[in-house]
Amino acid sequence: MHFTLYSRSYCHLCQDMLDALNALHTPQHPFTVDVIDVDADDALVARFDELVPVLFAGLDQPEICHYFLDEAKVRAILAA
Repeated sequence: MHFTLYSRSYCHLCQDMLDALNALHTPQHPFTVDVIDVDADDALVARFDELVPVLFAGLDQPEICHYFLDEAKVRAILAA
């Protein structure tokens, strides 16, 4: 399983979401996370500006959550 977290370097909510997501990592449900800084790309700023942090399991799928980790959704995705 792979997640993508759209984030900002100075965003405490972004760090909180990453920490909460990493707390769900177990040997039974391993995953990787790419953290993408939206400020590095004008198109990402236009898309996600005030929504960060935003979490996706696949860029071709709807977002899982933004602002705060939806632990129930993440656990369901990991269990699938």
